[in-house]
Amino acid sequence: MTALRFGPAGKPTNFSGDYEDVPPVLRQMGLDALEYEAVRGVRVTKEKAEKIREAAQQYDITLSMHAPYFINLASPEEETVRKSVERLREAAQASEWMGAYAVVFHPGYIKGNSSREEALNRVIEALKQVFDGLELRVAWLAPETTGKESQVGDVEETIRICQSHDRLRPAVDWAHLHARTEGADINSEDDVIKVIDRIEKELGTWAVRPLHTHFSKIEYGKGGEREHHTLGERDFGPEWEYVCKAYVDTGIDGVIISESPILEQDALLMKRVCEKYL
Repeated sequence: MTALRFGPAGKPTNFSGDYEDVPPVLRQMGLDALEYEAVRGVRVTKEKAEKIREAAQQYDITLSMHAPYFINLASPEEETVRKSVERLREAAQASEWMGAYAVVFHPGYIKGNSSREEALNRVIEALKQVFDGLELRVAWLAPETTGKESQVGDVEETIRICQSHDRLRPAVDWAHLHARTEGADINSEDDVIKVIDRIEKELGTWAVRPLHTHFSKIEYGKGGEREHHTLGERDFGPEWEYVCKAYVDTGIDGVIISESPILEQDALLMKRVCEKYL
C-alpha cells in the first residue's frame, strides 16, 4: 500500500521558533515531513542538528535538507566547483548529524560548456570529489529535477547522475518538470506515471521507496520557471491530483514537500486530496 508523508520546505509560515521546535507543531497539524532549508548556507552546528534529530524522532517527522543554492558542479571554473563541492559536503555532514535522509541539490548550469553532455559529465566527475572520504549512513545526496532548460536536471540527466554512485537518489520536482517544458509536460496522470516508471526501471524500486518529491503550482516563461504559486491558483499548473493518483495507482511511496508560498497549508491540502484515493 502506498505510504505518503507531507510537510513544508522550511518552517511553517508565521512560525518564529527554532527548527527543533517545528516537529511537534507539524505533528499537531497532521503533517509528518520537514525539509530543512540550508539554501543560503549550512549554518547549523552539530549540537543544534542533533536536537532537531531528537525532536523529529520523537514526533515521527521525516527529515530532509535542501543544500545551498550556490552550487554549480557543472562549472568549467575550478574554483566554482571546489566551493560547490565544499558546500555540498557540508550539507551532507549536517544531514548526517540531523538524521535527514535526503540532501536535495541543484546540479549546475549548462553555461560555459560546449554541450549538455559536457555539463552532465562535469557534474558526475565533481560528485566523485564530494564522496571522496565522506561516510554517509543516513543521508543520500538527491539531485533535483530543475525548472530551467539552462540547468542540468531533466529526468534523463537526473537518472544518469544517480547511476554514477550508490548513495544518490532522485528528488523529483513536478512543478520544475512542468515549467522547463513551458507547460508541455505533467498534464495528466499518465505523464507522471511515465516518469515514475522510468525512474524505477533505470534505478530500481528503492528509488521510489520513497520518491522524494517537491510540489507547488508554478509560473513559467520562455526557458522555464519564474515563480511558485499556491495550489488554489487556477491559472497555473501542474495539478496535484494527477501526481497523487499516479502515486497511488503505481503503489510507490513518497515524501512530499510543499514549496507553495503557503507552505504547510498546501501540504495539508495535498494530504487531504490524497486521502480520497488511499
